[in-house]
Amino acid sequence: MSPREALRIAESKGLDLVEIVPNAKPPVCKIIDYGKYRYEVQKKEKTQRKKQAVVEVKEIRFHPNTDDHDFEFKSRHCRQFLLDGYKVKATVIYKGRELIYPEKGEELLNRLIEKLSDIARIESPPKFEGRTMTTILSLDKSKAKKSN
Repeated sequence: MSPREALRIAESKGLDLVEIVPNAKPPVCKIIDYGKYRYEVQKKEKTQRKKQAVVEVKEIRFHPNTDDHDFEFKSRHCRQFLLDGYKVKATVIYKGRELIYPEKGEELLNRLIEKLSDIARIESPPKFEGRTMTTILSLDKSKAKKSN
């Protein structure tokens, strides 16, 4: 039907002519109440957003000279965060002259990766950005099932 005829019918019924599928040949249109249509579309979008899984990132901060006890304590926290479904961003923060020894921070992060290798996978390897060195770990579900 022609667009003019469809518009005339829609106006006579007090409704709107709404283009549903614009890319089709010919475009698909419906005679409906536009306000009601927008409400339905927003409702669908809201339920889709609700169903999306949002993964939060927990950050654990270290210093290049972090002691063994502190390292163990923080690595246990990392393990628990991973098992709770979070991603973990491990950060080594350098202050002052600590920047002279970037290998200490890299060694620390590699130790953490090795310690958590039974349940975690590396999402981004250790990299240096300004005064920090970071790595991101996430739960590897296949490894986590084997370890339990």
